[in-house]
Amino acid sequence: MTDHEEPAAHRPPAGSARNDDRAAAVVQRVLAGLPGSVVFLLPEPGSGGEVVDLRFAAASPQAIDIAGRRGQELVGLGILQTYPAVLGTDLWRGYLRALETGVAYEGELEYEETAAGIPHLSRYRVRAVPCEGGLVVSWERLDRREREQRRLALMQRSGRMGWVDRDLVRGEVTWSDEVYSIFGRDRSAGPLTLEELSARAEGEDRPELDDAVRRLLKSGEPIDRTFRIRLPHGEVRHVRVVSEAESDAQGQPVQLHGFFQDLTAAKHAEQQLLEQKQRVLAQQTLLAAERELAARLQDTLLPVPQQTLHLADLTVDVAYRPLQEGLNLGGDWYSAIELPDGNVLLVVGDVAGHGLDAVATMALLRFTAKGMAITGTPLPTVLARLNTLLLHTSDRDSRTATMIMAVYQPATSRLTWVRAGHLPPLLLRQGEARLLPAPGGILLGATATPSYEAASLDLLPGDHLLLYTDGLVESPDQPIDEGLARLIRAAQAHAGARHFLNALLPELAAPGARHDDICALHISR
Repeated sequence: MTDHEEPAAHRPPAGSARNDDRAAAVVQRVLAGLPGSVVFLLPEPGSGGEVVDLRFAAASPQAIDIAGRRGQELVGLGILQTYPAVLGTDLWRGYLRALETGVAYEGELEYEETAAGIPHLSRYRVRAVPCEGGLVVSWERLDRREREQRRLALMQRSGRMGWVDRDLVRGEVTWSDEVYSIFGRDRSAGPLTLEELSARAEGEDRPELDDAVRRLLKSGEPIDRTFRIRLPHGEVRHVRVVSEAESDAQGQPVQLHGFFQDLTAAKHAEQQLLEQKQRVLAQQTLLAAERELAARLQDTLLPVPQQTLHLADLTVDVAYRPLQEGLNLGGDWYSAIELPDGNVLLVVGDVAGHGLDAVATMALLRFTAKGMAITGTPLPTVLARLNTLLLHTSDRDSRTATMIMAVYQPATSRLTWVRAGHLPPLLLRQGEARLLPAPGGILLGATATPSYEAASLDLLPGDHLLLYTDGLVESPDQPIDEGLARLIRAAQAHAGARHFLNALLPELAAPGARHDDICALHISR
């Protein structure tokens, strides 16, 4: 096709007259044996090749238009010549589109024409199928009642609803098609009365339905009830029945009108929503109980979340910040106590995870570590035994933890410490901050053959030591080394602060940017 040529549907092919006559003759022989209104339309091209009209080239014997023209009387007429109001309508555009695309067109047409001085409004269902360069068009006339019936049938199918009429005098019952579908009943078996349906209702639904049907038949009291009925193949359906009576002069019901509606899908959805709601409520209750228990347990196990302790010649400031304020559900923990021999025990730990299991594991480690420290067990041995305890606690599968444990001897000002996979302490001395070299020690619960080493440090007057959990320095979008570098810079910046932790924590972990619990011990001498 060149830039100046029209699309195929808008221009006649070469030798179009001979081709059209041949095609019309072939199609006419086919249409001669078809019932109903079917015609063959061929395009009439204009001077520029555009379609200016569609000509009746063949017609079935029963084809009839609004003016009463039949069969061969239509042949030779043009659509726009005969029905000028069609131009520009959806029907005309549909014809042209079918010619151009080769895709069948289906639609409805309302057409008003005056014949013999009398206006006629006609409605048709139209189908046009491309064929042999033209269109095979069939149409079916629709009157108002038929259209309303079709719409009613569509509404009934969509709403799973069907109507029912009953003549009590003649004993006749009429069901719409959808009622047969609702009750799974073959049309050849005929309809059932309300009394017969009531007798087939499920168990506890039957007495109330029987009573409602008796009142409807006796006094015309309207009925609107939902009952369950078992179909022949065993399915139980929930069906709503609504019926009203027309009474005679004596007030006796003579006719019943109403409908049945299948509510099975709605009832099932309602039941599923109820069950889901109950599951959600049960889960919420369980979670609330677990959180309350965990919060109470942690509040009992840990001292006040922020306090200052004076142990020997040390001042220990404590800060504990759970990720969710007011809900202490994390596994971070600490201990800061004076031992029977006058030494000071300092511990910071972090159990993996959150919730009740994490709190229970924290309690196990905290009290066991404290007990062994009180008895004078060497620190590396304490960690090894805690590792064994964690591995062999059957209800703590795959649970791990990190911790730092230190003992300060005031007589010598010496601090001895061990670590199990924990971040190293930070020492702030004479305004300069640095991380202490970390002795070897894998996290608890990782292996059955761990090795833990101890390191020592002499604390000088004016020294500051910071023990902390990883929530203070970790961030999902940066390496841990960058977090530790920020910690060093922030510690040096706030070295002279009166309340060191209060100045340090907001800078490193703003409440809105935190991703984990934080526990920190600031030790100064």
